[in-house]
Amino acid sequence: MKATVNWDGGLSFTGNTDSGYSTVMDGDGNAISPMESVLVAAGACSSVDVVEILKKGRFELTGCQCELDATRADEPPRVFTDIKAHYIVTGEGLTDKAVQRAVALSAEKYCSVMLMLDGKVNISTSYEIKTPA
Repeated sequence: MKATVNWDGGLSFTGNTDSGYSTVMDGDGNAISPMESVLVAAGACSSVDVVEILKKGRFELTGCQCELDATRADEPPRVFTDIKAHYIVTGEGLTDKAVQRAVALSAEKYCSVMLMLDGKVNISTSYEIKTPA
């Protein structure tokens, strides 16, 4: 995996990946910040796992949302100290046991972004199950 980050002026940068995608990040609040992108990456990576695990369990999913709440250190470097990830999973026939297992497997075994942060950031998870309207 390779990427290139180019300075666009001010504190704005464009990242280009070898898969052909681009993203703009900015330190002045004009686009997602690098730290916000790490937080979003943790939620997206983990959500991919949760969806895949539940689909393999033959559950009918209609939605998966991950709400993230992060706390950063007061002094530079302002690293994350805590991340709370709350999953809202919507579908038919979902059980507490299945969703709890999917969330735990993601956070503890499969989500490479969360696992990179493990030991440096206190990560906690929770979930709720909704049935489609």
